[in-house]
Amino acid sequence: MMTDTTRRTFVTGATITAGAVAVTAANAATQSGGGPAATTPAAAAYPKPPYPVQRQPWPGLASKMTPRPDHGETSYKGSGKLAGKKALITGGDSGIGRAAAIAYAREGADVAINYLPSEEPDAREVIALIRAEERKAVAIPGDLRDERFCRRLVQQASEQLGGLDILINNAARQQTRPGIADISSQDFDDTMKTNVYAPFWLTRAALERMGAGAVIVNTSSEQAGNPSPDIVDYALTRAAVLNFTKSMAKQLASRGIRVNAVAPGPFWTPLQVSGGATPEKLRSFGGDSPMARAGQPAEIAALYVAAADPSLSYSTGQIFGSTGGNGQPA
Repeated sequence: MMTDTTRRTFVTGATITAGAVAVTAANAATQSGGGPAATTPAAAAYPKPPYPVQRQPWPGLASKMTPRPDHGETSYKGSGKLAGKKALITGGDSGIGRAAAIAYAREGADVAINYLPSEEPDAREVIALIRAEERKAVAIPGDLRDERFCRRLVQQASEQLGGLDILINNAARQQTRPGIADISSQDFDDTMKTNVYAPFWLTRAALERMGAGAVIVNTSSEQAGNPSPDIVDYALTRAAVLNFTKSMAKQLASRGIRVNAVAPGPFWTPLQVSGGATPEKLRSFGGDSPMARAGQPAEIAALYVAAADPSLSYSTGQIFGSTGGNGQPA
């Protein structure tokens, strides 16, 4: 629903074409005697604060962000880790979900993405990128706050993909509020329904169709262990997802189904520019991390691959963190 055409990568303070970055990375590899360019360009090529202050209506579009996020459109190189797998990714139109969708397709998986109808422009780009890898791509828009839709989503994804091996519960809602008195009951309900109820509903429905070897990957956050004061409702949902992951891993181990989580730190996605951060926080977003910048979605995609990689069959109930140096989230 949220947070994944041709995308661009960036240099500090300015946007340049992704092709130029790819060429630069390739040249650097050649000059150093290395092989092909790395999956992501050199970290030094990514923008650092201050970022332009901008605001979009919820849930926002990556295609309208400045600078535009790098989801690995031109850089991610797969190696068949997920060949033949069938994956459903919520929030697969933009942000981290988009990066995961691109990576999964390039690792050989067929991919269904879910997103809100207003995110259709971003979703069309992702579908084109998946199909460019000659993988099956399925677009299923809809609101995850609706339990009946969640059941239909799993059913449609499974039917159209020809099965379901991987579920990524990634979609999330985040809206900054200065104090608890500013969080309306409707706000709280919308955040809980999107971030906690939906993963529960989707997991329950998916398990009716999953067999041994299947994997569920949940997106949590560093907010689970180090919550910010202005996103109280969001932070508590990330802690809930972390515990959900660990308990379900124990429950499903006997069935041969693994459950892992990825916990991002500050990543440059539409979540931030559509109400998830104040203008002041947005401008310096990620600047207080040891890496002194926000992460780009391309930099975390490989963790979603690792979380579902069949070769890591002893890894369940694990939390894969990517926080720019802020430490393991939990």
